[in-house]
Amino acid sequence: MPSRRHFIQRSAALFGLAAAAPWLARDAFALTPEQLLQRRIPNSDEFLPVIGLGTSRTFDVRLDDASLEPLDEVMRTFINGGGTLIDTAPSYGNAEAVSGELLKRTSTRDKAFLASKVSASGRERGLAQVEASLRALHTERFDLLQVHNLQDTRTQLGLLRELKEQGKVRYIGITHYREAAHDDLLEVLAKESLDFVQFNYSVAERNAEKRLLPYCADRGIATLINRPFQRGQLLHRVEDKPLPDWAIEVDATSWAQLLLKFILAHPAVTVVLPATSKARYMADNLKAGHGRLPDAALRERIARAFS
Repeated sequence: MPSRRHFIQRSAALFGLAAAAPWLARDAFALTPEQLLQRRIPNSDEFLPVIGLGTSRTFDVRLDDASLEPLDEVMRTFINGGGTLIDTAPSYGNAEAVSGELLKRTSTRDKAFLASKVSASGRERGLAQVEASLRALHTERFDLLQVHNLQDTRTQLGLLRELKEQGKVRYIGITHYREAAHDDLLEVLAKESLDFVQFNYSVAERNAEKRLLPYCADRGIATLINRPFQRGQLLHRVEDKPLPDWAIEVDATSWAQLLLKFILAHPAVTVVLPATSKARYMADNLKAGHGRLPDAALRERIARAFS
């Protein structure tokens, strides 16, 4: 039976949820943060909620109240809805500084799993970039630091391991966003001991199913999935179409949820990283981490709906 303390904590969280995102709070008791699907980081005992928050483009705004107000709602909706993993990068313009400011304003750094990247050539430039990122994010350590798009991979992985030994980084990994780079990712994974790998995967970009996802499953490597909507292109394909009746078979109430559930149905996926600047879309994305996931036949049906 839940303790009184648990009830008070949960009630406080739902109160904040209602204030920040009433559209999510309407379903708060049906879709509690505790019910958001979680998956284990393979080489640890830590679990992550399967819906993360990408910040590319969407968080690249000015650091003023007018620009930050809608993103403040996004952040509160994400955290109060049970999300933890926030993925950003110094190459995303102001996204790191905005993420850091929002976490500071909402006092939620201790609830976030903060992931960033290094995209520099040479150790000294890489270190300078890392130190600038720590300042921008108002934090003393990263939960995850990744070599962005395999830039100067060997040098930067050496730096990341040093930082991990110093306690400034908990996990390390590599990233890319193009299918043409999947073989390069596999080559690095075969040579290096890494905790995470991030890459693109969606109903329209399924190359990862061939080798990359099975390899990560076999070797115990956590996966982060970027470009789940192909920067909105997939949603544009169905914007004038009604949601099919069979969506109820996986408890989906939107096309975005179908796209995310398609990805999450692959057992080798750890976290998917949709990006948004609107709190109502953040709430909708979170709902994809609740309820049933499609089987193989229904996954193909979803893919055909977007073809």
